[in-house]
Amino acid sequence: MRIRLILTLLLLPACIYAQERFLVRGRIVDEKGEAVEYVHVGIPRLGIGTVSTVDGRFEIVVPADTLEFHHVSYQTGYYPVSAPDNDLVIVLKESELPPAVFIGGDTKEKYLLRPGTRFVGAQGGFNARDGIDKGKEVGSVAKARKPFLIKDILFTVTSNRIPRCVISINIYRIEGEPKEFINILHKPIYADVAVSDGRQDFDIRPDESILLEPGSYFISFSLVDCDMDAVRMFQETPESERNPTDMELYTNIYFKSSYYRESSLAGLDYIPVNIGISVKGLEYQ
Repeated sequence: MRIRLILTLLLLPACIYAQERFLVRGRIVDEKGEAVEYVHVGIPRLGIGTVSTVDGRFEIVVPADTLEFHHVSYQTGYYPVSAPDNDLVIVLKESELPPAVFIGGDTKEKYLLRPGTRFVGAQGGFNARDGIDKGKEVGSVAKARKPFLIKDILFTVTSNRIPRCVISINIYRIEGEPKEFINILHKPIYADVAVSDGRQDFDIRPDESILLEPGSYFISFSLVDCDMDAVRMFQETPESERNPTDMELYTNIYFKSSYYRESSLAGLDYIPVNIGISVKGLEYQ
């Protein structure tokens, strides 16, 4: 029998729901007018968020407040919401890449992160039955004691019934108290997950050089896209006729420190289990 990992939703203050809310639709482009894919859109302090489509389109219902637009390759965008908008166009400016850093000296191949002890029989992951898991995020905490160059990010999906599923890999440096999670990527990392009832092993090799300075890091993956037409068809199917595993992605569960984000741009909360990410590369001696 499968034991599903259940993560409790954080309740927003009741006053948020009492505010008038507005439907905002639009698209996100760069300075050349080309679509920017998978932008996190929302109001972080309220825990409201979604992820734009591969062609930069988004739809969100929010109170009068400032919408934020986050993407690792672009400067954060802002838009004050005071009324409904059906054709908003947001232009994001590309971030400048930092100069390359080279470190001399000997290196040693090493795993920076391993999954931990498996929770036998437990399965966790994402579901897209309501289309609400886009932006949900979970991962593991790693500690670099010396400078470390990431070469491979590995994880396993035990089964996936979400059509056209795309996940993103994210890396944050953890600083301060209360903890602040600072994105260190400059290029997005995506992986397509095929629909399959069988195991799929992933070995992601980032395009950019990711050099970690000594410190603590949160390394995670997030659901950023799926076939929304398939989601709607699932929702229109009578419950008695639904396949109970449709619109779900599963991974094994392991005992190891982790954090969890309920939706795009929501806060991160500590949990004692993770989904089995491994990271290997070169440690500088």
